[in-house]
Order: sequence, then structure tokens, then C-alpha cells
Amino acid sequence: MSFFRNQFANVVEWQEFRDDMIFYKWSNREIKKGSRLIIRPGQDAIFLNNGKIEGVFRDEGEYDIESQIIPFLSTLKGFKFGFNSGMRVEVLFVNTKEFIVKWGTKNAINIPAPGLPGGMPIRANGTFNFKVDDYIALIDQIAGVRDQYVVEDVRIRITSVLDQLLMKWITREGKDMFNLQSNAFEISKGIQEDLDMQMIKSGITITGFNVMSFSYPKEVQEMITKNASHGMVGNIDRYQQISITDGLASGKMSGGGTASDMAGMMMGMNMANKMLNQMNQQQQNQPAPSQNDGTTSQMRPSEQKRPNFCPNCGTKTGEGNFCSNCGHKLT
Repeated sequence: MSFFRNQFANVVEWQEFRDDMIFYKWSNREIKKGSRLIIRPGQDAIFLNNGKIEGVFRDEGEYDIESQIIPFLSTLKGFKFGFNSGMRVEVLFVNTKEFIVKWGTKNAINIPAPGLPGGMPIRANGTFNFKVDDYIALIDQIAGVRDQYVVEDVRIRITSVLDQLLMKWITREGKDMFNLQSNAFEISKGIQEDLDMQMIKSGITITGFNVMSFSYPKEVQEMITKNASHGMVGNIDRYQQISITDGLASGKMSGGGTASDMAGMMMGMNMANKMLNQMNQQQQNQPAPSQNDGTTSQMRPSEQKRPNFCPNCGTKTGEGNFCSNCGHKLT
């Protein structure tokens, strides 16, 4: 009974294909006469004999192993199926697509910062891209001892060194600790290069790395937000006005208590000071008297205003330059 069972042809394929699986090894089975190889889109099939690559097949389709595959194998091209013998090889199916993986720091990273002896705790998140690039290195380092490899395995490996790389590139060249997002591209590029140097030894290339956002402690984030608001309004007086207005609008300063009274007084004083400042500025901006030949023009005595009553005796004045009652000079 076993004699006939060994003669049955089999199908060499990746039966349980998963999008998150990097490779799958068809092994520990004997390829029989009449067997077929099925390569689906996005897959490469690698024939292995004693851990060495015999042939790599990339074109999708269905193939007769005896007539279409064996003639292209390096050391097994002359293999002939016997009446009761099969070919013992391993077939490694590799997912050729580019994988996109999300990442995030599990714990806060304490980045050295001025005035903070323990460092500033920062979290970050983003994505990285990778694909299999070197089949020989992949087999030597991973596939030689594993039957399958999934995206989660790569993610765990990368996140294990990510904290050190983030600290390295964040602290490099004295970056602004309170505005790391502006340096996200440079930080991402540096981390990608370092990760690629580590993963390429396993046949995997890091094709992209992105830091999407940095997260600060709540207190630090509030300080950054306030500082940005202060920079937006331009001066502390206006910032205080906006803060008070926001407080009244949100109801935090509503009611007849001391807080709301003080807020109203501050707003009134600020408005009054603002009006006085505007008046002073207007007076300062008034044009100076016109000059002629370097001397300031003055009103002639006849052009000066004559008083309606004599400052000496109080008699109503007329058109003359002297008081008609006491003779006091009026101009």
C-alpha cells in the first residue's frame, strides 16, 4: 500500500499564504515524479539542497518540476526520477512585496536636556518599510533554522534597538528639544541608515523610516503650547489679555467672586493703558512746525490772540492793543 502511495504526484506551493509572512519553507517532503510547482503573484520560489541554493524561480505560474524546473537546477539538473524514488529538496517561498510596519516606543526615552538632570522623557511613533533583498543572507541567517518568518519578528527586532537610535539622532548636533518635529526628517533619515546596516546582514533592506510625531510630558507640552501662543501674539500684555478672555469665555472666571472682579479690573486697566499709549503715540507722531531758513516761524504780535478782558483791571477790551480804562498793554 505504501509503495503506491509514494508514487502519487504532489503539488509544491505556499498553501497558507499570509500577507504578514515573509517566507515559508516547504520541507521534509519528497518531490515525486509528475509533481508541479505553483508560484503565485508576489512570490519567489527557491530550491535548496543541503542548505545551498539550487535555483531561484520568479515568474508566477504552474510548472512541471521534472521538465521545467530540474533542468535549471545547479547540481541537480541531471536528476532522474526512478520507479520508486523521489527528490528530496526544500523549497523556500519568499514574499517579494514591500512591508509597511507601524512602530512606537514602549517606554519614554529620557533625552538629555538643559536644566533637567534626569533628562526629558519623550515618546515617538511612526512607520518603517522593508523588503527581502538578499536571499543568500536570508537563508544563512534566518531561513536555515526557521520554517517561517513573519513581520512581527522583524518589528520586535527593530524596536529592540530603536530607543538607542532615537536618542543618538535626537541629541546629535544640539537639536532643539522643544521642537523635535522640525528635525523629524533628518532624524528619520539617520535612523533608517543605521537600521539598514543592521538588517542587511539578514538579507533585509530598510527601504523607509518615518517619525510621525514626538510626544512630550503633559506639563512640557502645555509650556510649549503657551510659548507658541506668546510668540504668536507678539508680547506678554496681549498674551495676558487673551488668557483672561479665554478664561472668561470658558467660564473659569465667571461669577461675582474675587477672581472675576480682578480679571475685570485688569482688563479695564489694560484697555485704559492701551488708550493712553495710543494717544501719546499720536501726539509724538504729529509733524513738527515748519522751518524756514533754519529758524522757527513765530506769530507776529498782531497775530497773537487778544484777551477779551483786561488782565489788569477787568475791563472788556476792544480792537486796540491797550486797555481803554487803565492803559495796560493787551498783546
